[in-house]
Amino acid sequence: MTLRPLALALALTLAAATAAPAVAADAPKAVASDSAKAAKLTALYAQYWEETLKLNPVQATFQGDNRYNDQLPDFGSAEYRKQSHDFTVRWLKTVQDIGPAGLQGQDLLSFETFVREAKSSLEGEQFPDWMMPVNQMGSIPSFAAQMGSGTSAQPFKTVQDYDNWLARGNKLPVLFDTSIANMREGMKAGVVQPRALMVKVIPQLDALIKDKPEDTLFWGPIKDLPKDFSDADKQRLTAAYREMIANRLMPAYKKLRAFINDEYLPATRDSVGLDKLPNGQAWYAFNARQRTTTDLSPAQIHQIGLDEVARIHGEIRKIMAQVGFKGSLQDFFKFMQTDPRFSFKSEEALLEHYRALEAKINLKVPQQFSLLPKAPFEIRAVEPFRAQSAAGGEYRSPSEDGSRPGVFYVNTYDLPTRKTWDAEDLYLHEAIPGHHFQLALQQELTGIPAFRRFGGETAFIEGWGLYAESLGKDLGVYTDPYNYFGYLQNELWRAIRLVTDTGLHSKGWTREQVIKYMLDNSAESETQSTAEAERYIAWPGQALAYKIGELKIQELRRKAQQELGAKFDVREFHAEVLKDGSVPLEVLQQKIDRWIASKKG
Repeated sequence: MTLRPLALALALTLAAATAAPAVAADAPKAVASDSAKAAKLTALYAQYWEETLKLNPVQATFQGDNRYNDQLPDFGSAEYRKQSHDFTVRWLKTVQDIGPAGLQGQDLLSFETFVREAKSSLEGEQFPDWMMPVNQMGSIPSFAAQMGSGTSAQPFKTVQDYDNWLARGNKLPVLFDTSIANMREGMKAGVVQPRALMVKVIPQLDALIKDKPEDTLFWGPIKDLPKDFSDADKQRLTAAYREMIANRLMPAYKKLRAFINDEYLPATRDSVGLDKLPNGQAWYAFNARQRTTTDLSPAQIHQIGLDEVARIHGEIRKIMAQVGFKGSLQDFFKFMQTDPRFSFKSEEALLEHYRALEAKINLKVPQQFSLLPKAPFEIRAVEPFRAQSAAGGEYRSPSEDGSRPGVFYVNTYDLPTRKTWDAEDLYLHEAIPGHHFQLALQQELTGIPAFRRFGGETAFIEGWGLYAESLGKDLGVYTDPYNYFGYLQNELWRAIRLVTDTGLHSKGWTREQVIKYMLDNSAESETQSTAEAERYIAWPGQALAYKIGELKIQELRRKAQQELGAKFDVREFHAEVLKDGSVPLEVLQQKIDRWIASKKG
């Protein structure tokens, strides 16, 4: 919905699994809407989505729609920003003029979600994030290298594919020039990045700049030219790519690098908080609302974080007493990281452990869930070629046609770092009943508009993943106190995010202060804490989504239990949360309130 294409495209790369169409047979039946109004809105949403993809062709590429793979608007330009603004204003008015009266079920959820996201997009326009288009976490240069290397969404299978990237790649220097112009505007307005981030960007650019086209990442598609291309096409494309890389792309990268090093770095700021920029307090408060899809203020979120850290520390101390551990919290963290009893003997033993967990948890799933995905599920080891840089565990959604199962990838690389106490928690989050249930069910939804099928609210998706972790005892795991520590340790890290992100951007905390807080209160290393702190500086508010999402689902469950009493069925509650796919937390609250009212009646 929000037309911030590069950020959206990168987010889609990281969470490529949220798209989805087909409703599970056992989903609760919806109340009928005003059919004429619902049909009119459905047609409008389809038209809106078609126009969205034309306006944002990169988003189309990431969704596998190849119609616009040769197009690349100048996203940062004033003209494009005005075009995006007018587009959102027009569509918000069109949908609001029809109104929600008479809508029920999915139709009402679609209306509420559309209006909320459009209003949020317009509210965000007052904050000039376009003046800070480059940081160490992501930028047009790094994004372009992913796309043009053949390792991202841009396809390189046909001659037309290769010509499409030629057209796109040749437009990149314009986007680089716009980024430079926008950063100069930021320098005049006092809206600049922290120096601590930008010093990391120079080596990133240096790694992409090469003297010979053949040595660049952009040469990857030429190195891997399909064998069935004609000799004439191979020669033409090789010459065209060499010319584009040598005469267009590398000069653009060198120009940007020189600007950042010579002009921008001296103008960067020593402070790190978003609140230190003009209108920064309001800017961060907006980010917090947008990322959590709630109305919580930074001060409220900071206090929630402090309370959660204290509560979880208390729970960990109970475990220390239970197992007879003598020493401090930090001593216990070190013991859990280093004691050999928590290591797996082999890669095969690790995989067998997870497969046994699947069987154990599946026995208890019917007691907690009535709505289950149809898609099959598998556990696989992360492939060796990417294991070194992959997470400890990750989930990939099933294909729409059912030909590919949902897969929980377990990383067996660097075996000593894979702890037995981390397994139960990780499985619940990434696999069952976490991301596999939520994302596979969303993929099986039919009849919802594309802006919902291809969207995804981090606060809901990751909130559900964390909530799934909290169901461990109900699902027959966490019976060992050390395994329960694994759950608490991961919950603690998400609570620490609430404290440190709000500390950085609303309470004047320094980078060093944040790193120290992480080291003092968790088992994380200094390297990991530093990387996390700099991520929060670059993406203000993003890290708030996870824990706030979990707490909202838990709050709604408590409310339903209190109001429904004996009528409360946890299986029905879980079905109600999951059956409509990812929605903003405010919309989830409204939906659950309606469900509670219907159960009372």
